Amino acid sequence: MVYLRFTAVLAVMLASTTFAHAIVQDDAYIAGYAVGVLKHRVKLEMPLLVKDGVITLPVAGMEASDRAKAVQLLWEIPGVNAVKTSEATSQQPMDNSLNAAQVSGNETASASASEPTLLQTGLLPKGHLFKPLLADTRWAHFSAAYRNYQSNNFDGRDIASVSFGETIPFYRSNFGQSTVQWETGIQAGVFSDFNLGASSSDLLNTDFIASVYSSMRAGKFSAFGRLYHQSSHLGDEFLLRKVNTKFERVNLSYEGVDLKLSYELPYGVRLYGGGGGLFHKEPTALKVWSAQYGVEFRSPDPLPVDFASMRPIIAVDIKNYDENNWSTDVSARAGVEFENPKVAVLGRKLQILAEYYNGFSPSGQFYKDKVEYIGLGAHYHF
Repeated sequence: MVYLRFTAVLAVMLASTTFAHAIVQDDAYIAGYAVGVLKHRVKLEMPLLVKDGVITLPVAGMEASDRAKAVQLLWEIPGVNAVKTSEATSQQPMDNSLNAAQVSGNETASASASEPTLLQTGLLPKGHLFKPLLADTRWAHFSAAYRNYQSNNFDGRDIASVSFGETIPFYRSNFGQSTVQWETGIQAGVFSDFNLGASSSDLLNTDFIASVYSSMRAGKFSAFGRLYHQSSHLGDEFLLRKVNTKFERVNLSYEGVDLKLSYELPYGVRLYGGGGGLFHKEPTALKVWSAQYGVEFRSPDPLPVDFASMRPIIAVDIKNYDENNWSTDVSARAGVEFENPKVAVLGRKLQILAEYYNGFSPSGQFYKDKVEYIGLGAHYHF
């Protein structure tokens, strides 16, 4: 038994060492490759810092055209997860790829976390210019949550909520030769609620949301605007149970436009806000205007765990609708986020979040009901 335990511990240690060594080797390869590319394609020689596939490019004194070309060339290198630009002046000359690899391994920690990140341009690029809104109950992503409602207004207290969706950029580019980027694409999601207290876990409500969006980013500032459609539908089992009651189904369907602005402050804090309006709406009596704003905190430093990068996150999202006399709907979530440390900038993220909601129901068919719930959910973002 002791021998088996020792063997298991040794295997874990060897695996961890191999993984860490692979990351260093990958970074060294990327650094050497990048220096060679810049030297031969843009006639630039400079030190490059590389960590976990993220290249920091010093751009002080560089022509705008050379900067844009260099960023695009670096993005094309296999294994690159992001390119950051730094206005700091390079102090150490670099003559060959070996030196680049050494600087990559020894000095990456000096790269500032506040340097702007430039994402890949072109057709079907990686990443998103506008980051997901962590506490928005209708942000398209994959999730599953258990929610305990504090009243029976929602046809039961134990509710399972799931969502399926994603934001998919079709094309991204820079504005001219600047580092300001824009993208356009589609965002779509399906949001469903199930009554766990019913014998067959009845489907209660499903909201379908589809949109065409455009977003932009300039350093820590980003914006997200969309033209969208939403329709809401009741579940068959729910309708059968309500056939002899006074419940009235609402044919809720509308199109709308909205705009959100976001700014990322130091220490992992983000503020955002915006508003929107509806048109071609049913019922026609729906009031048009709405506002949304919130604050998020994502720890800039991950917690010391071996199997993944884990960081605490807290988010509060607030919505006000003219339809509800501008009353406040509050969604709050807090928990931890897991990500692959090797691709932390643009990699997939899993969040385990406790949640609290108080306001009018975000589930379309029940938009006139005031609800309050607590819950626990898993959220998956690309």
